[in-house]
Amino acid sequence: MRHPDTGEGRGPVRYGPPLPEPGLPVLPELAAVVAGAAGRTRPEPPGGPPALLEAVRGHGERRGLAPGRARVTAAPGGAPLLLALTAALGGDVLVPRPCAAWWSPQTRLLGHEVFSVPTPAECGGVPDPYALLETVHRVRAEGGRPRLLVVAPADDPTATVPPPEVLHEAVEAAVGEGLHVVSDETWRDTLHPGRDTPLFSPAEMFPADVTVLTDLTGAHLPPSLPAACARFPPTPEGDRLAARVLDVLTATGATLSAPVAAAAAYALDDGDAVTARRAAAAALHGRVATALHHVVLKAGCLSRPPRAGRHLYVDLEPLRPRLSALGVTDAQDLEDHLGARLGLPAPGGHRFGDDQGALRCRLGTAPLLGATPDERGAALTSPDPLELPHVARALTMVESVLAELGDLGDRAGPDGTGAAGEGWESER
Repeated sequence: MRHPDTGEGRGPVRYGPPLPEPGLPVLPELAAVVAGAAGRTRPEPPGGPPALLEAVRGHGERRGLAPGRARVTAAPGGAPLLLALTAALGGDVLVPRPCAAWWSPQTRLLGHEVFSVPTPAECGGVPDPYALLETVHRVRAEGGRPRLLVVAPADDPTATVPPPEVLHEAVEAAVGEGLHVVSDETWRDTLHPGRDTPLFSPAEMFPADVTVLTDLTGAHLPPSLPAACARFPPTPEGDRLAARVLDVLTATGATLSAPVAAAAAYALDDGDAVTARRAAAAALHGRVATALHHVVLKAGCLSRPPRAGRHLYVDLEPLRPRLSALGVTDAQDLEDHLGARLGLPAPGGHRFGDDQGALRCRLGTAPLLGATPDERGAALTSPDPLELPHVARALTMVESVLAELGDLGDRAGPDGTGAAGEGWESER
């Protein structure tokens, strides 16, 4: 059965999969905050209560954003907030290819166009600057009005972190063309430790031209408590943009509940319990993602090394002969096949704006942590989670399914044909 949003099975995907889940028990202190606010009857103001907005400001300043007069706002999730931003800015939107599944539907809902721009060879999250300029000029020549570029300093779906110079070149090109930049920093607090990965926000580089958006279910809150925040440029134009966004949030009723607002403020204050849990979760998912990366490379697949998040982006193009023999010829087929064989979500690359004909998918690490709260809790506290029987079994199962395809398929040659020639890592 095809996903209901894919039309006849090969049409454009309108709504993609959710963010990769944490797969971990809710922090007890966070649960207590939610319970303590559950009895409030007064509605929260549009844009978030003062305590939450102060927490948003402090959170950004502790991560290198300049202190001062920048306006901030909050909404019940990243998608409603990006919708409000897109509506407030108007015009067409440019995104890297692939990109987070929730970036494009808002633009299409508003009747604007979305233009995908190829990414550099070494990373996702940002467009190649030359391809970006070419796309902007072409769109304008055809009567379009490019207005917004969305980027991710830590990326879903590729789990990569753009080098600072690559990020700077892309944002500089966009700003030079008069585009406003939204920096989706949902995953910036999920960097895998031990990698010495430098991460900078575009707002540090071009503070007058960048709005920072963070979906808190990336690193701070469970998916059951949807919240997101935005920090606008500290300029008069940034103030006007913030006011227009607040108008849209108010008009659409996109307000936070009291328990979610309290939980968001608690998480963004970076207390000891929150910080310790966040670090432990990032370390756990980093260990499992690295192991999963090794598994997919061993099977002959291609994948950039994961640097952040709870996921991996995999290209199975070298296994196309065997997959084709099984009737798997595109990303939707691949999603169906791997989902059935693995018993795990494996959303195809087409859901992230990638080429439907390419055999790419996103694999999450959360399903590998265990099937019960006890198993997932054990993974979080274990000094070596990869040695836990349930984690080892899950990785072995993935290895077995992929090895079956790799052993029987023809792999890409040593000349790096297919996606390997586009900067994808392999073990060859």
